[in-house]
Amino acid sequence: MRILYLITRAEPGGAQVHVLELLKGFRGRAELHLAVGEDKDAFLVEAARGLGVEVHRLRHLVHPLDPRRDPLALGEVVALLRRLRPTLLHAHSSKAGFLGRVAARALGIRSLFTAHGWAFTEGVSVGRRALAVTLEALAGRLGDGIIAVSEWDRNLALRYRVAAPNRIVTVWNGVPDTSHRADPAREPPRIAMVARFASQKDHALLLTALASLRELPWTLDLVGDGPLLPEVQALAGRLGLVERVRFWGRRLDVDRLLAEVQVFVLTSNWEGLPLVVLEAMRAGLPVVASDVGGLREAVRDGETGFLVARGNALQLQDRLRELLVPPSLRVQMGLRGRLRYEEHFRLERMLERTWAVYGYLWGWNSSPLW
Repeated sequence: MRILYLITRAEPGGAQVHVLELLKGFRGRAELHLAVGEDKDAFLVEAARGLGVEVHRLRHLVHPLDPRRDPLALGEVVALLRRLRPTLLHAHSSKAGFLGRVAARALGIRSLFTAHGWAFTEGVSVGRRALAVTLEALAGRLGDGIIAVSEWDRNLALRYRVAAPNRIVTVWNGVPDTSHRADPAREPPRIAMVARFASQKDHALLLTALASLRELPWTLDLVGDGPLLPEVQALAGRLGLVERVRFWGRRLDVDRLLAEVQVFVLTSNWEGLPLVVLEAMRAGLPVVASDVGGLREAVRDGETGFLVARGNALQLQDRLRELLVPPSLRVQMGLRGRLRYEEHFRLERMLERTWAVYGYLWGWNSSPLW
């Protein structure tokens, strides 16, 4: 068996970490290959090579739509598929997912696409949503199956008719366990958000909410990089929060950092089922997150944390206040979050279900998951 994983960018991110866990989990079961486009940050490339996985560079596969380079990228994918003749192409990220399924269908190769959140989800612009629906509907008819990382995303795909019900299955994300655990009772509480500095994540909302809680003894750790980092740093200055907000940059030891904080927050405008929330639950942290995408499937509102309406600073402020004093609620929610992680979001469960999808596509498993 030969599996080719295809993804647009090699930078650290949820989809890239997901692919890396698939490579780690399946390298003893099949011959694995990885193809990537943009690799200015070679995180995934270096990690894959460290596992002994052959990496193929597609220099024309770039993230933004590019009428000049996209046809060239399609040609690169076709050429690679012709050379490798994989048993299965498993594509991740929208651009790679579209081009990969087109190329695989042209060559009679089975293809699978994992949607780490749709580009036509709620919260994105109307124009982007319309284009994404058109492209995904075409690709959905060309591929052999789709994995959605949440029931929200599966239902969204069915609503927009980008896939038939018997061609899309939900496999929740999973993360490997670690020995690092948080102590939510520790005072004064530290709050953390791990996210790329981009409009999707809405760091400004969190800073605005915390500016109204300056009488409480909290500090904020912001982990990640991205184009809006200078803008968020400037906002922290204007709000008078410079002494209480720490910018850690990109970190590859998130499990260690989460073990040092007491509350985790994610204020995204849209999501699929973000790994970092599962990592926070794994650490035993209460989670405050926007009620978008599949987050409701991970965070139980009022039990393992709180869900707040997208963009609602007042609601976010109120929920944070509840968790900052006293610490007992943080402890209770953190324990329940850890138990929910153990039951539903362990890496082994995700790997088992993903391999079952492979088996169904290959004809080994006559009982589909969907």
